Amino acid sequence: MSQKLHDNERIKIESNFLRGKLVEGLQDTTSGAFIPDDVQLVKFHGLYQQDHRDYRAERKQQKLEPLYSFLLRARLPGGVVTPEQWLEIDRIAGELTDAGSIRITTRQTFQYHGIFKRNLKSVFQELKFKANIDSIFTAGDVNRNTICTSNPEQSELHTQVYELSKKLSEHFLPKSNAYAEIWLDGEKVHETEQEPIYGKTMLPRKFKIAVALPPYNDVDIHGNDLNFIAIIEDKIITGYNVVVGAGLGMTHGDKTTFPRLGDDFGFITADKVFEVAEAVVTTQRDLGNRVSRAHARVKYTLETHGVEKFKAEVESRSGIKFAASRHYEFTERGDRIGWVKGIDNKWHLTVFIENGRILDFVGKPLKSGLVKIAKVHQGTFRMTANQNLIIASVPEAQKDTIEALARECGLIDDGTTDQRKYSMACVALPTCPLAMAEAERYLPGLTDDVEALLTKHGIAKDHIILRVTGCPNGCARSMLAEIGLVGKAPGRYNLYLGGNNNGTRLPKMYKENIDEATIITILDELIGRWAVERQQDECFGDFSIRAGIVAEVIIASRDFHD
Repeated sequence: MSQKLHDNERIKIESNFLRGKLVEGLQDTTSGAFIPDDVQLVKFHGLYQQDHRDYRAERKQQKLEPLYSFLLRARLPGGVVTPEQWLEIDRIAGELTDAGSIRITTRQTFQYHGIFKRNLKSVFQELKFKANIDSIFTAGDVNRNTICTSNPEQSELHTQVYELSKKLSEHFLPKSNAYAEIWLDGEKVHETEQEPIYGKTMLPRKFKIAVALPPYNDVDIHGNDLNFIAIIEDKIITGYNVVVGAGLGMTHGDKTTFPRLGDDFGFITADKVFEVAEAVVTTQRDLGNRVSRAHARVKYTLETHGVEKFKAEVESRSGIKFAASRHYEFTERGDRIGWVKGIDNKWHLTVFIENGRILDFVGKPLKSGLVKIAKVHQGTFRMTANQNLIIASVPEAQKDTIEALARECGLIDDGTTDQRKYSMACVALPTCPLAMAEAERYLPGLTDDVEALLTKHGIAKDHIILRVTGCPNGCARSMLAEIGLVGKAPGRYNLYLGGNNNGTRLPKMYKENIDEATIITILDELIGRWAVERQQDECFGDFSIRAGIVAEVIIASRDFHD
């Protein structure tokens, strides 16, 4: 007897290619929410329905429905915008969102928080018609925003991977006209629609693509379902190694779920990328698990059917045989904060933005400062997969002006430590409905504490890759950190240790369900040991394994929970 499909499959089948009853829901002024089926469907349009959890109890006491609002994530493959687009992005945030902020995400794009239902169509239309930006397929069971290395020094090579990320994004966009009809007042389509890649039920679960440009692993290739690692020979990209089946999410208490590193399928020439990408997507479409969403990502399809069977299916569908993988090396992972000069003789300024949150803070007016920069900047802005921003392609004559403006608003702060620059968190509370604990609001104070420990033990100039997520879904990629914290309950976290500097090893749980004070006590002891016992240039994650603090995760399905 066949197993019953997950209810999300019914929702997709009955949605008329993702339309559902969204038009009627927008017209319903009695609630700030959509009906349950449409809450799932709006994800495909780039929205997440949320409510402000800080106000839940108060509103329930007043017999009011939760304070519903929406997160909108833009589709911005490669993360590049012009200054003119930035000014519109900023204006829309100020005029049409309750939060008023712009948040750079780990998917190398931006998102708005706190959009009330009455403002949704206005946000969609202002973004499209004023900034030429949409949000289609930035969430849901489809290929989401495609990311790429944002290294500003290798400008010619970056242009190639950036263009590839844009074309991959466009290749996997829907054929359905639902987005235009619902949000942009587009003309209704009456003929039968088809989705040749996705079909009526799209993919079993979300799908992520990244393009990496060694030696930089700023996109964290082991957080994506499909990765193309550029092979550079004689300063030319000759092709790509293809890595499939990475992913970081899991479910608390379910040891059949786990983060997983990807498998290197081999090398393909640069002209074969789209055939291979489509073959991977359609293989996942047909073989992926549609019964259990907790096991629906590509990583579990590889575990269930075997890597060789999946690879053979991709080769059969694409008509392309993978060659032996070619050599590459990742030596850097984070963003290079500060000025660098590219091979195009233009200057590029990478500014650190804590948690990616762009807002005018007390003493640090980041949002209005970026507006001042956008009004004079002659190049582009590049968002990074580490929640930072690059003010790119600045001519020599304008460098001093840009720097002065950046310092004025706090985008350049010489007092920011490397530890802070290498720390990252997801949004979590109060808006994310999945969050079990704080992350964004917890990280600044936690970083203060870790900085104090590094200073206490005489290694203040060193850093540890530290990441915090409010739940085990992994949005801040804590399962590729040297110290990863995963929310378990308010004020309590699971502590993972043992990732490495270049993002090619998973950490392992060291302590479960511990409070914030216990976290600091443990880190005090371990950082103290690292300072005294480490070998030359040994990072904290490597030390954690060599010293036997945690065992190395070699095969995730076997080792991660063992």
